[in-house]
Amino acid sequence: MQAPFSRTDIWLVLSQVPEGKVVTYGQLARMAGAPGYARVVGNILKQLPKGSGLPWHRVINCKGRISFPEDSVKYNEQKGLLEQEGVTFIAGKVSLNSYGWNGE
Repeated sequence: MQAPFSRTDIWLVLSQVPEGKVVTYGQLARMAGAPGYARVVGNILKQLPKGSGLPWHRVINCKGRISFPEDSVKYNEQKGLLEQEGVTFIAGKVSLNSYGWNGE
């Protein structure tokens, strides 16, 4: 099934996520006008053009966790980038109440 948004719709919303904030895959889909398409968002992010400069690392899952396998290279890269922005992890989770971005 085709998602009711384009890659560029997702990229545009993603480009607006401020430093030090996170958004879930589902939130990103909703903000692009397509609730329920979190997995499609994940697939779009996997295909980001190299050197795009888009803050892919600010997207986490709905449990407040990084979706890459723990201690993988990509997990450590994403965690490091978020920590550089001041995002803290407690027991491997980010507080969505503290760091979640709602589009405003």
